[in-house]
Amino acid sequence: MNLLLLMLEFFKTGLFSVGGGLATLPFLYEMSNNHPDWFTHNDIADMIAISESTPGAIGINMSTYAGFRTAGIAGGLLASLALALPSVIIILIIARFLHRFRQNRLVEGAFYGLRPASLAMISAAGLNVVRVALVNMEALTGGAGLGAFFNWKALILAVLIFVGLRKLKWNPIIFLAISAVVGIIFRF
Repeated sequence: MNLLLLMLEFFKTGLFSVGGGLATLPFLYEMSNNHPDWFTHNDIADMIAISESTPGAIGINMSTYAGFRTAGIAGGLLASLALALPSVIIILIIARFLHRFRQNRLVEGAFYGLRPASLAMISAAGLNVVRVALVNMEALTGGAGLGAFFNWKALILAVLIFVGLRKLKWNPIIFLAISAVVGIIFRF
């Protein structure tokens, strides 16, 4: 395992994943495609579940998990540092100059353009998670019917959790715990 390559991949992710932790997902999928021995798309779904259920920023949690899975403790530490480093550098630069340029039309235009780009990246990543967690793409090519296309148990659980989050206003930890228990019972 080349730790420098791991660091460069996560530095690139940290530099271009505008919009928060979920915006790192397209980069993780690209890493999985380019380095299949590091982790799979299914591993990314596990990373999301673990990262969402542990304290801290999801992007850092996922980079730590991915780095650890790829290269052990050193990989986890280096991937996390590499992901955070661009933000630290950029924030220091912006903090130094933003007060002078905040009213600049170019700066305002850049922020205006970054918002929908962030939304698009997060939405694309969300659709990839749906594909991994809720559908069986092989069912379409294998000649199985439409009923085999969906993972019905997972789909029903996702809908119930979504409705529960919106209606019951419980702490998300309760829903994570319920999901884990249901997953154990039904062995998703």
